[in-house]
Amino acid sequence: ADAAGMVVGHVLFTRVTVRRGEDGWSALALGPLAVLPSQQGHGVGSRLIRAGLDACLAAGQPVVFVVGAPRFYGRFGFVEAAPMGLIWDAGAVGDAWQVAELTPGALRGRTGIVSYRPEFLAV
Repeated sequence: ADAAGMVVGHVLFTRVTVRRGEDGWSALALGPLAVLPSQQGHGVGSRLIRAGLDACLAAGQPVVFVVGAPRFYGRFGFVEAAPMGLIWDAGAVGDAWQVAELTPGALRGRTGIVSYRPEFLAV
């Protein structure tokens, strides 16, 4: 996001894999999201997330994961992932591990272990 030609925010979506036995599928994960402190509280992050999720859907990516505050991400359709059988291989983070189904039914019958690329976790 930019204001008056200055970058004030950034969002990134990273490919993740979901494995269940020998089967697997791919999805995206939101993060990191960053907004300049002086611009926080003005909706910049929310606009970045909405635009990013719209772009994910337009690109044919119906499922997005995130690790973050449920109260914040819940307003974008994210719900706790573990009770749906979607476990993060990096370890339990409680209700902060969330998933959004951008296309209704995209998660029907889909469970498994979610893995980020090693390069992402090394940061």
